[in-house]
Amino acid sequence: MFRVKVGACYARFFCYFQLCKVIVMLRTLRVLQFAVFLAIVGNVSFSAAEPSGKLVIFHAGSLSVPFAQMEKVFEKKYPKIDIQREAGGSTKMARLISEVGKPADLMASADYVVIDKNLIPNFASWNVRFASNQLVLCYTDNSKFADEINADNWYTILQRKGVVWGHSDPNLDPCGYRSLMVLQLAEKFYNSSGLYDNLLANRPKKNVRPKSVELISLLQSGNMDYAWEYLSVAVQHNLKYIVLDDHINLGNYKMTPFYKQAKVLVSGKKPGTTIERVGKSITYGITMLDQAPNKEAAELFLAYLFAQDGGLQVLQSMGQPPMIPVRVPTQEMHNKLPSSLQAEVTVKE
Repeated sequence: MFRVKVGACYARFFCYFQLCKVIVMLRTLRVLQFAVFLAIVGNVSFSAAEPSGKLVIFHAGSLSVPFAQMEKVFEKKYPKIDIQREAGGSTKMARLISEVGKPADLMASADYVVIDKNLIPNFASWNVRFASNQLVLCYTDNSKFADEINADNWYTILQRKGVVWGHSDPNLDPCGYRSLMVLQLAEKFYNSSGLYDNLLANRPKKNVRPKSVELISLLQSGNMDYAWEYLSVAVQHNLKYIVLDDHINLGNYKMTPFYKQAKVLVSGKKPGTTIERVGKSITYGITMLDQAPNKEAAELFLAYLFAQDGGLQVLQSMGQPPMIPVRVPTQEMHNKLPSSLQAEVTVKE
């Protein structure tokens, strides 16, 4: 009788022991499954948080200094992204994409119209306006009549014999055709018939350079007395400059009706054709190419550029007024923006 009871107790204990083993195995399996789940989720989050690869940005030469600073900040935040920038006249850079077929992720232009005319709709779908600027006449202490020139007599000094001055190529660089617009507007503002032609008569073609930033070295070396530049470029390179009246400098959007009187013909997309550029206040634009090789990195850079405490703050600190918030002209264009950027961009003409 006693043996039977012991045997029964042993059987019950054995069953209980086996049951515990099963429970432990199930719990272990669940822990392993959960660990695998966490690993998967963690891996997805990691890859999303740290995008990588090249980010190719074509941009106006006048953006070289602020974009160099933005590159440092951005790459520190995203060390696996390598920004590769190429600077030049905005029209030239846009044509490298549309006509030569060079690949790029982003294109930033000193004139938003360049993007509209050269890249939309075949290469890009939207164009965000993010900054403004104005034209100034730059010089150094060694420039002829540096101790005499001012906002009232600059146009008479540029006509003097022996004074060397220049501007960038209007066919390649918006600063070039804007420089010519300033001269046209000066003729109207000062009511001085023939002023535009008289000024150009004292500016040989050799003084017209592919991009405006190339003129800086000529000024600093003493090979040029005066050059037309953006205010931001003058500030960034510690140049002396003459601030012009708002009727002339293309920096005040309220003066656009007056600016429209200036018209400059530049070369068109096809050889032998021309495009008429009409005066308007200076507005910079940026777009992401539809075939951008690294859209993830491009969106992250744009988010940084559009942030008030990010790229816009850099522009402000370097003498270039940012648009806060950045904008597109229509709701239709706003709808074409990447969803991650839509909240940062407003609709405003």
